[in-house]
Amino acid sequence: MLHHGPRTRRAGPVGLALLSFACLALPGLVGGCSLVTRPLPPGAGASPTPGAPGAGTAGRAAPAGPVAPGWTEEGVASWYGNPFHGRQTASGETYDMEAPTAAHQSLPFGTVVQVENLTSGATTTLRINDRGPFVGGRILDVSRRGARELGLLGPGTGPVRITVLEAPEPQRCWQVQAGAFRERSNAEGARARLESRGVPARVVDAGGGLYRVIAGPWNERTPAAEHARRNGGIVIGC
Repeated sequence: MLHHGPRTRRAGPVGLALLSFACLALPGLVGGCSLVTRPLPPGAGASPTPGAPGAGTAGRAAPAGPVAPGWTEEGVASWYGNPFHGRQTASGETYDMEAPTAAHQSLPFGTVVQVENLTSGATTTLRINDRGPFVGGRILDVSRRGARELGLLGPGTGPVRITVLEAPEPQRCWQVQAGAFRERSNAEGARARLESRGVPARVVDAGGGLYRVIAGPWNERTPAAEHARRNGGIVIGC
């Protein structure tokens, strides 16, 4: 099946391909359109999809690191299924659309959150293992299982509240996903440009004919975040 409703990237793995819509898709589009592929994160890869990350409706930026249980955020959630099922997520795990997982722009991988549909009151518990969404105003991309439990399969998107239940140990190593490409030669070119500036980088086969360029690692998040701010990309744990 296709991802329902306009999505971000992560619609699952961050920085996956260019958008391919069954109908006109803009950041403000209501649910009901089907995405075949996910947009790239802002600033990542060739021809990234326009649109900045959403900050949610809570009037605050998403956390830059670990958060304590009880931290909450409100905004719009979307979901993704095929064709991302079986592909590698930003955490390195294989995406399973029937697993209780979700993509968030910055919560550490392994964070367990309760997600509540603010319209229906339906709730589910999901684990963050991917990055996204990358459409303005959206804060979470849930798996198909999560969408089914939240009642989002049909509408594609909906207002939610995220509450952190469990926070993982602090990340000890940071890197930056600098881009995602369909052609390995383009990925190798991006890697070479980073290394020419003294930034260690490598190319990772993300599956599905896509290649990610990973810069770093850094021992602290601050220099990784500064690199991402200056050059584009998203900060991820090692």
